[in-house]
Amino acid sequence: MTCANCVATIERNLKKLDGVQTAAVNLSSERATVNFDPSLLGLGELVARVERAGYGVASGEADLIIKRLADDNDARRLEKSLLKLEGVLEASVSVATERARVRYIPTVVSQAEIRRAVSGSGFEALELGGEAEDAKAKARAAEIRQQKHLLVTGILFTVPLFLLSMSRDFGLLPAFFYLPVQAMSGMREAQWWFNWLLLALALPVQFYVGWQYYVGAYKALRNGSANMDVLIAMGASAAFFYSLPITFGLLAGHVYFETAAVIITLIKLGKFLEARAKGRTSEAIKKLMALRAKTARVVRDGAELEVPADEVKVGDVVVVHPGEKIPVDGVVVDGRSAVDESMLTGESLPVEKKPGDPLIGATLNKLGLLKFEATKVGKETALAQIVRLVEEAQGSKAPIQKLADQVSAIFVPVVILIAALTFAIWYFFVPLPVNADVSLFTRALINMVAVLVIACPCAMGLATPTAVMVGSGKGAEMGILFRSSEALERAGKVSIVVLDKTGTVTKGQPAVTDIVIRESRVESSQDQSLFSNLYSLTADELLRLAASVEKGSEHPLGEAIWAEATTRGLLLVEPSGFKAEAGNGVEAEVEGHAVVVGNMRMMDARHYPLNGLEKEVERLQSEAKTAMLVAVDGQVRGVIAVADTVKDGSKEAIAELHRLGLKVVMITGDNQKTAEAIAKQVGIDVVLAEVLPEGKASEVKKLQVGKLESLQIEPSNLQTFKLLNVVAMVGDGVNDAPALAQADVGIAIGTGTDVAMAAAPVTLISGDLRGVARAISLSRRTMRTIKQNLFWAFFYNVVLIPAAAMGLLNPMLAAGAMAFSSVFVVSNSLRLKSYRVE
Repeated sequence: MTCANCVATIERNLKKLDGVQTAAVNLSSERATVNFDPSLLGLGELVARVERAGYGVASGEADLIIKRLADDNDARRLEKSLLKLEGVLEASVSVATERARVRYIPTVVSQAEIRRAVSGSGFEALELGGEAEDAKAKARAAEIRQQKHLLVTGILFTVPLFLLSMSRDFGLLPAFFYLPVQAMSGMREAQWWFNWLLLALALPVQFYVGWQYYVGAYKALRNGSANMDVLIAMGASAAFFYSLPITFGLLAGHVYFETAAVIITLIKLGKFLEARAKGRTSEAIKKLMALRAKTARVVRDGAELEVPADEVKVGDVVVVHPGEKIPVDGVVVDGRSAVDESMLTGESLPVEKKPGDPLIGATLNKLGLLKFEATKVGKETALAQIVRLVEEAQGSKAPIQKLADQVSAIFVPVVILIAALTFAIWYFFVPLPVNADVSLFTRALINMVAVLVIACPCAMGLATPTAVMVGSGKGAEMGILFRSSEALERAGKVSIVVLDKTGTVTKGQPAVTDIVIRESRVESSQDQSLFSNLYSLTADELLRLAASVEKGSEHPLGEAIWAEATTRGLLLVEPSGFKAEAGNGVEAEVEGHAVVVGNMRMMDARHYPLNGLEKEVERLQSEAKTAMLVAVDGQVRGVIAVADTVKDGSKEAIAELHRLGLKVVMITGDNQKTAEAIAKQVGIDVVLAEVLPEGKASEVKKLQVGKLESLQIEPSNLQTFKLLNVVAMVGDGVNDAPALAQADVGIAIGTGTDVAMAAAPVTLISGDLRGVARAISLSRRTMRTIKQNLFWAFFYNVVLIPAAAMGLLNPMLAAGAMAFSSVFVVSNSLRLKSYRVE
């Protein structure tokens, strides 16, 4: 593909197929994403349609040696099994050679899946040829080699052609090139065979080096469209074929073979540089894929075997020695070590691992020997999911690209019309100056060729996708995953960042800090039966009752109470009639007594008096602690305070968001005072407290539409907030799913192993809040690059096409400018790779 018209042609052809619902083609990543009904058509028909449109589909070949093939029936059966795999185009199995050759599309099916299909059919693949990801790299390398070969050929013929032509014009050639000087005129004319020499040099350039432009132009016109190939073929052909009758002696005049050759060779130089640069835009994907371990040590039948990483199965026990890569995702069953996860999460410090801790495939074991159970293999591993997400983002279209697509759709026909008008105006309406050395026709033709050649739809087509590819790849290297180009674009427009408190600003691992008992005398016989002759409940007894209720709870605060009781060695009993009220608390019956553990709202709703504990609750809340009241049989007996510590880096992250000019809001179900105390620690602007889980989405919506009465903002600041209504919501991606979906940009904080589970368009693999500012900063830089590219692409065409039409540009200079316009766009996008996001 050369320009946005190629993209439109392929999309239009694919959409014509019955059963295709959507088709999106990306010029920079050279990928087509198609949603279709498999009951109406298959992959082969999609490939055939692309090829019919004049383009190719990159495919790979797997060469397998098959064991246990008995006869020809086995071969046919295996062929059928392989052809049933989605992504396999051809399969041939030979009994005589015991080999299977499979042609497949590597973006749809992997060689590991092909080998599993062989095993599933009852055979064994002994040898595997090639790597699954080689097909795309081979296609890219083949394209660069082809462009280089054509470029070198073009230079070998064009340079002498150009030098001979210019030397003739300036009279610099040796005497034998010229006819004898005419006595009357004194003019020197070249020998009759000189034009034939120029033709001989021009022919290979025109019809060998430039042949792909003729083929591309023919296929484009056959598909009812016009692309860059049409413009180049028209421009170069006009100069070349105009020169033929002059060479044959049918017309008098000057030949322009060097113009046609220089046009083709310069554009070929641009295409070669562009192909090399485009290869570099996908380096982030290559780096990620290169992280994978090739082999794994698996314990099977008591023996340690080294097998290809693709053959590891879920449930296998894998051994990893110090200094080795972890081959697949899993959970540690034996050993302790530190693991370097920086290649995926961006975190520089190694992470301590012990039995029960998760491991991410492709990370590096630093110190001790680890044994772990494989939990995710193949396409399910975190690395495979990350690669898939980045590829999907790179293949999607950003909203800002729509303008370029709309212009590109009509660009070539408009340029051809301008070229035709240019010829007509210069031929019919602009008289020749006195003593002009060209004819009217020649002058008009030269200016028309300049218009055809200067026009560049490539730069417009590449402006957005190349920047998106580099930007999303850069994000992946930093542990930031953008799920689409739209997410990458919208993140840069964010003006308000909403942070969930638990697990985002704080660690999400609360612990019991205080237990306060209500000092009072026993008031009923029921109290006597429960607490013997005590005038007050002991801290351990209050904790035991509360923890017994919380045994059935999954809330982090409840888990903290239960964990504290377990640490103290208290004997917990099984509760009955457990009930949970979302955002308030829990209740159950323990040893025949009704025990309620919850917040102030829960106690007020039951009309339980606090019995003088109000001041203690206020004190604890002012210390950024969550106060959980414990009531037994309708009487509030004490308070258990639970605190969640602020995450390392939260304060710096919020300071960085402020530096980017963003307002930061924290949303939590916790009480106002506790929330404000935490907000004060980290520098948050606005606190939305006591918000129930189901109410978070509505609060985000209020921020989006400017309804901020609930924020209690000073009137002087209200107008500022009303103007800033592009909202990002940052949460854990599970409990906050509705709020993440409601926000303009949802940012999920992942753990490295569940990156595909988040409902958000942006995922931070490491869980470091500082990644939010990095994501927004990267988005802004990427958008700035896209705007620079689009400005250049439009400015270039808007300024230089009229200049060519006015006769201010020689066609050869026009070809050079056109060749380097797309190279400039790709090179500008590549600058993002060196952008440092602090």
